[in-house]
Amino acid sequence: MSSTSLTQRLSTIPGVQVALARTRMPRKLVAGALGWIGLVGWVVLATGAVTWHAGRRLGWLELFVAGVALVAIFVVALGFTLGRQPYEVELRLSDRRVVVGERAMAGVVVRNTAHRHVLPARIEMPVGSAQVSFALPGLPRDGEHEELFAIPTAHRAVIDVGPVRSVRGDPLGLVRRAMTWTDVHELYVHPRTVRLASTAAGFLHDLEGQTTQQITPSDLAFHDLREYRPGDDRRHIHWRSTARTGTLMVRQFEETRRSHIVVGLSRNEVDYYDGDELETAISSAGSLGLQAIEEEKDLTLLTNHESLPALSRRQLLDGLTRLETASGRGGVISIGRTIAREVEHASLAILICGSTVTAHDLRAAGAVLPVGLRALAVRVDGDATAAVSTVGVVTVVTVPTVDELARTLRKAMR
Repeated sequence: MSSTSLTQRLSTIPGVQVALARTRMPRKLVAGALGWIGLVGWVVLATGAVTWHAGRRLGWLELFVAGVALVAIFVVALGFTLGRQPYEVELRLSDRRVVVGERAMAGVVVRNTAHRHVLPARIEMPVGSAQVSFALPGLPRDGEHEELFAIPTAHRAVIDVGPVRSVRGDPLGLVRRAMTWTDVHELYVHPRTVRLASTAAGFLHDLEGQTTQQITPSDLAFHDLREYRPGDDRRHIHWRSTARTGTLMVRQFEETRRSHIVVGLSRNEVDYYDGDELETAISSAGSLGLQAIEEEKDLTLLTNHESLPALSRRQLLDGLTRLETASGRGGVISIGRTIAREVEHASLAILICGSTVTAHDLRAAGAVLPVGLRALAVRVDGDATAAVSTVGVVTVVTVPTVDELARTLRKAMR
């Protein structure tokens, strides 16, 4: 029978219930204290107790002294952890959002809130997968210590910084007592983006205000007159024609399409030769998305697995920062089907993929897009030179790096 089930059964006895309630706090303190002892501490304590007992039973003075010494060492080590840790700790980040390669700094400020001097300790905190630690000197009354350190930002990531813990322990590492002081702070390392000039925004401008063959009851471009039907808006009745024909006539209009940009980013691992191509693709998606937001175009950002929020610069870049590769099939063809099924009245679709995507895949993706939707593909190939080509109905822009995106898009507009 496990100790947990035994405790549960004993807790049903009235007398035991009272005893457990009265000893809850001491048991909690004992459990916490036992958690301070590391593996080496348990080995030293057990070895000392066994050696002490064996030396007494056998009358072996040296063995007895060795046991007493080991137990004494453990007791002294335990003394290093006793007492309050009267700290007030603050974790500061220079910025919560930086771009890949930008400097990111963090600072930890520790204040002594006691009315007496406190002993030295150690401050530890996780930063992503790494561990940062520094020695905290003894602080006088109301004393303060600040430590600054840099956070690596070489790669796009969301880095968890913290929580900050103060640690007391002995020099031998037998006993260790840690207290947590702060929450976890998130640092967003956004992908690097480039600014696209207005003329290099890739088909964005020549779609603005373009009329379509879709007939609508209310717009700007007049199309024709027809007889009134129940439910028609009476504000669109053409009274002059009504007076001439004797029948209620209403105006019809051609729908004016406002630029709606759909950026479809493949995050299938098989669509990229390596991780550098994926990072360039994400940077390209961010650059195109930011250009659309700046020009106040309607923007939809999606992958072959989900739709990402893109109502603001921060929202767009945060979503791209969290993006990871995924396995599966479909790639750009799946994105094309999603656009045709879910994104109505889009004027431009931009498909972004890696070098392993073939011309056949791009042609098939263009074939499933709605008729009349202009299609552009940004194909990232680290070993190729920047170029523009046409595959079916898709204009393909090949770029080796995101720095070539603006120039190649300008070339595609010629």
